[in-house]
Amino acid sequence: MEPMPTVTPAHEARWWEPPDPRDGKILCTLCPRYCRVGEGQAGFCFIRRVEQGKMVTLGYGRSTGFAVDPIEKKPLNHYLPGTPILSFGTAGCNLGCKFCQNWSISKARLDQAGSVDVTPADVCALAQHQGCPAIAFTYNDPVTFAEYVIDVSREARSRGLKSVLVTAGYVTEEARRELYAHADAANVDLKGFTEDFYKKITFSHLAPVLETLIWLKRETQVWFEITNLMIPGLNDDVAETRALAEWVMRELGPDVPLHFTAFHPDFKMRDRPHTPPETLATARRIAREVGLHYVYTGNVHDPDGQTTFCSGCGDALVVRDWYRILKYKVRNNACPGCGTRLAGLFPDAADQRLGGRRRYLGLVS
Repeated sequence: MEPMPTVTPAHEARWWEPPDPRDGKILCTLCPRYCRVGEGQAGFCFIRRVEQGKMVTLGYGRSTGFAVDPIEKKPLNHYLPGTPILSFGTAGCNLGCKFCQNWSISKARLDQAGSVDVTPADVCALAQHQGCPAIAFTYNDPVTFAEYVIDVSREARSRGLKSVLVTAGYVTEEARRELYAHADAANVDLKGFTEDFYKKITFSHLAPVLETLIWLKRETQVWFEITNLMIPGLNDDVAETRALAEWVMRELGPDVPLHFTAFHPDFKMRDRPHTPPETLATARRIAREVGLHYVYTGNVHDPDGQTTFCSGCGDALVVRDWYRILKYKVRNNACPGCGTRLAGLFPDAADQRLGGRRRYLGLVS
């Protein structure tokens, strides 16, 4: 008989209140969903549950797999461009997006997702072995496995590695400070700009996401970029796009990169058409008119929309073809022509890896 695989025991969770004496349910305070969970039950995210009167997380130390991606795929265009990043997630999610493009992971329980046991030290050692200067928590939302994110990020920082959260930003005020304490960068998915869209399509709310973005800008040193997935007929109205861009400009400033990306039919929205490239081009033009310096398009072939231009002289400083860098002219985090500083963290050309191909590592064993 083959030995049974080692399974990481449930890890006691943070951010919960003791059982209510009236019904015995525990209040989870990690995300604004504030699930009230009874003994033996799990919250909306699937992986936070109550066992013996305590909230535990089943996602700690368990990953659904690893891949080495170009960091532009997160997407981050202003943080270590041209470098590879070790990407991984767990299972479960605290949102219910009908258009989820990672639904086989985010909507799975751990026993359905083929997860394996990996310690924080293992994750960091793997990143170093693969020559990755950073680790991305992605595929499902890192908020749901926040305890694991914190410990991996802490270990990463001790080894000189960077940590990146790819997230919807749906986290409570009491949890986000610890979640981001050791993080270096993030991409926050601003899924739309109306409460109606958030409520009906993602089963969440807009205000907490905006609060997270403002907090990141005003209270932290975390570098972050924003992604808006444009879904035909749902959140691609030009008035909504302009309102979103104006909010970013007013509350976050002109230097926060904004990515407009194309939707493709998936999960419970297979009846929707692909986003026309013209929609993204229009959104980019509107955001630039509003005054944002760095606006990108994604999931389409658009060299102009994937190029980083100097906000001073307009020179093309980082030219991309999908995730491959064709030209890179940044020196000392600035334009070599006019000296204008670029927002973000840009290595000099001699220090970066240009055009790395994506490598799948599969499951760690």
